[in-house]
Amino acid sequence: MDSKKMQKPHAICIPCPAQGHIRAMMHLAKLLHSRGFHITFVHTELNYQQLIRTGAIDPTVEIEGFCFKAIPDGLPQPEDANEAPDPIESTKSISKHGLAPLRELIRRINGDTQGGPPVSCMMRDAFMSVAQPIGDEFGIPDVAFWPIAGSSFMGFFHIDEVLQRGFFKDANCSANGYLETPIDWIPAMPGIRLKDLPTFVRTADPNDFFLDFSRQAVQTSLKASAIILHTFEELDYEIIDAAKHKFKLQPPYAIGPLFALCDQIPNPKLNSIKSNLWKEERECIEWLDKRGDATVVYVNFGSVMTVTPEQLKEFAWGLVNSNHPFIWVVRPNLVSGGSAILEAEFLEETKGRGLIASWCAQKQVLDHPSVGGFLTHNGWNSTLESIHSGVPMLCWPFFGDQQMNCRFACTVWGNGMEIDGDVKREKVEGAVKELMEGQKGKEMRKNAMKWKEKAREAVEVGGSSYISFDRLVNDLLVMKR
Repeated sequence: MDSKKMQKPHAICIPCPAQGHIRAMMHLAKLLHSRGFHITFVHTELNYQQLIRTGAIDPTVEIEGFCFKAIPDGLPQPEDANEAPDPIESTKSISKHGLAPLRELIRRINGDTQGGPPVSCMMRDAFMSVAQPIGDEFGIPDVAFWPIAGSSFMGFFHIDEVLQRGFFKDANCSANGYLETPIDWIPAMPGIRLKDLPTFVRTADPNDFFLDFSRQAVQTSLKASAIILHTFEELDYEIIDAAKHKFKLQPPYAIGPLFALCDQIPNPKLNSIKSNLWKEERECIEWLDKRGDATVVYVNFGSVMTVTPEQLKEFAWGLVNSNHPFIWVVRPNLVSGGSAILEAEFLEETKGRGLIASWCAQKQVLDHPSVGGFLTHNGWNSTLESIHSGVPMLCWPFFGDQQMNCRFACTVWGNGMEIDGDVKREKVEGAVKELMEGQKGKEMRKNAMKWKEKAREAVEVGGSSYISFDRLVNDLLVMKR
């Protein structure tokens, strides 16, 4: 093989096997490829097959210096071959079984003198702590990528302190208003309550999987060669600075929105690679083209969240009674323990005014001038996309970091408004009307437009994220040498 090609930096990218995590890592991988890195992107076997089925990946298209590898999930094939793998079960399984196949994969790559350069750095999702020992074993830099906001990052880094202070010590720790307890000792995060911290800490079981999962992510990140946050400095500067000083970290690289930086890559083949585990429905954009500016409510609860049949019904009739046009993404597995079937009366009542889709190209939808508001679970990808598009949010968080994203949208950034967790149609109706017609909605829209400008400035040449990515690339090349 050509000696110059063998000297090329080679990043192996290892996402957590959930939709949002895969998507963020894919954008990071594309950006590194655009700066001359050879990329090996690692999927679980079930996710890889699903991405081929949805058309997100075309295995017949070769892109020089960008390849996919799949490792065993440790899970059986789903009964329905077209069904996306359960992200929670995939995460649990790969956390338990992932180290050996990842180690073997790197050995094969490094031993293949005809296939490409040896691996020079590992870009792993911070929650893939199972992979952390590989950096030491192969003598390569281990970069921990946190695909979340700075505030959520700070929340995860304080889980141990929350436990040491005696919170969540019994099984009733989430009842009777306990979660409203204020937390005034986390730097740069005034007004935070227990309910805003990552939900994985809400357990009295010290052996809880997701509690240990979260603590491992923090502990292995403290050993990492570098940390990347999927945010931009203007949004999270005080928090990033506080985390750097409190935990004696090297300054984290704040690089985001990654999807906006990717828009600057002039490579159609590379841009054709997607990461959706569900097939996108193009009808959404065509439907929006027929609507007036800022008239449509977009509803999507993400790729993991589930609702009860009763909650589905309450949201449905709240949307009906608001009298506003809407697009609602209803995944086949949205309803826990059942099918996401909407009543015939609801469908008849909203004919011509509502569109139900199983999945869509969300960023295109949010960028469409017809969309005036976003009813969201506040996953970080969705929240950051909403910020970049200048769309105000109705927030209904579910788990993980979503509560923190909701808190900051509603009380710090001013572009969000929370819906009560005990969802009722009257509350949904009132919130949608306030968002689309009310004074609060106007204020949120004004703030959303300010953040839109800041997000777009961050990724321009000379912007904070552009500079931070340059710094990352240069530092990785130094680490390689």
